[in-house]
Amino acid sequence: MMMTSGGSEGGLDAQWTRVAGLLRSEIGETAYQSWLKPITVREARNGSVTLAVPTRFMRDWLMAHYVDRLRDLWGSEDPRVQAIDVVVQPERSTRPPAGGGNGGQRPALAGKAAARPAAIREPGVPDAERDTLSAPLDPRFTFDRFVVGKPNEFAYAAAQRVGEAGAVPFNPLFLYSGVGLGKTHLMHAIAWKVRERDPSRTVVYLSAEKFMYRFVRALREQNTVDFKDQFRSVDVLMIDDVQFISGKESTQEEFFHTFNALVDQGRSIVISADKSPSDLQGMEERLKSRLSCGLVADIHPTTYELRLGILQSKAEQLQVEVPRKVMEFLAHRITANVRELEGALNRVVAHAQLVGRDITLESTQEVLHDLLRSNDRRVTIEDIQKRVAQHFNIRLSDMHSARRARSVARPRQVAMYLAKQLTTRSLPEIGRKFGGRDHTTVMHAVRKVDELREHDATFAEDVELLRRMLEG
Repeated sequence: MMMTSGGSEGGLDAQWTRVAGLLRSEIGETAYQSWLKPITVREARNGSVTLAVPTRFMRDWLMAHYVDRLRDLWGSEDPRVQAIDVVVQPERSTRPPAGGGNGGQRPALAGKAAARPAAIREPGVPDAERDTLSAPLDPRFTFDRFVVGKPNEFAYAAAQRVGEAGAVPFNPLFLYSGVGLGKTHLMHAIAWKVRERDPSRTVVYLSAEKFMYRFVRALREQNTVDFKDQFRSVDVLMIDDVQFISGKESTQEEFFHTFNALVDQGRSIVISADKSPSDLQGMEERLKSRLSCGLVADIHPTTYELRLGILQSKAEQLQVEVPRKVMEFLAHRITANVRELEGALNRVVAHAQLVGRDITLESTQEVLHDLLRSNDRRVTIEDIQKRVAQHFNIRLSDMHSARRARSVARPRQVAMYLAKQLTTRSLPEIGRKFGGRDHTTVMHAVRKVDELREHDATFAEDVELLRRMLEG
């Protein structure tokens, strides 16, 4: 068999570098930094490679999502590898220091935290205003009311871990997605869970806009010392829509120092935004780096199955009987975001109750005619080309060029496939939109994409994601 723990590690490490590089190209940089980069290779013997990770959470996630692919890739690299085993080997830096230092559990601060009331005691500020530091939490936004599906299961698992654990190996947790897909729900759920498990812990949840407002007010009143004390004495700080402070240099400066102070003390930070840290325009590089240093979890656009599950859960909460065909209709037609989907169901139920009529497919279409019309926009070939080019990071002009490199040809084939699926254009018309190509080229692209979707799950997910984004 390859190397054992007693031999040279050079060959084994070189294999891991190549295997990790292949998987990195498949799953993207964000997932690689979160899940593959922390891995160390322990040994290889008797057909099994042993990998070590710092936490049980990371081990469970790797076993559920990446181990099979790692085994296949490593088997291609060395056919003698038949299995991948993942063990937990905590890093020294993640363990609380002996003797009660300022580690993850912060035992020296336990008495102080327990004595502090749930609301932060702001120096020199009346009691009524202290309670406004943290925005109110919505009682509906709890973990048990969050409908989990493939697009959000990673973010949900990470959020639940933060809510249930006193200290986590990743800090901050950075959640990002488009509008109305569940970021705020998960943040509220974390806050509720933390307060439920330990009411003495101080949790502050607020928008980035409110953080900036308080900072500007402190500057105006020459009271920045109190501002620093307020935000640097919390146990869990949660900032929603952090993209709002893009371009606000002084606010970013203060947020950066607050962030560092809390991390140094082992306090938890949860951040949300509409883009990943690396894509936030107008944000300082050092702050982008800090935001990326924990766990970055994105929430993908909803699938039909998830939307149907959300509607079923909502109907149960409303305690109303909604015909299955009505929920299926809504799940198919309203794809933009969860907020709009739930709002549509609320309108349908309210209308039925107010006029004393049963909920039917016909009444649903009548009540939601304006919303359905806005969701029924036509997708153009130009829309498809632009979206696919952005997704695969190629130039829009490559959709019309004669280049045949796979990095260009494959996205072009995907765009042709989606044009056939999502528009009413004929094959010759589609071909003309792609640099004057023949209709047989479009037919070949459709067949090729269908074939790849059948045999490559990752590629199939990419195509499905693009289709749903274009339809939404």
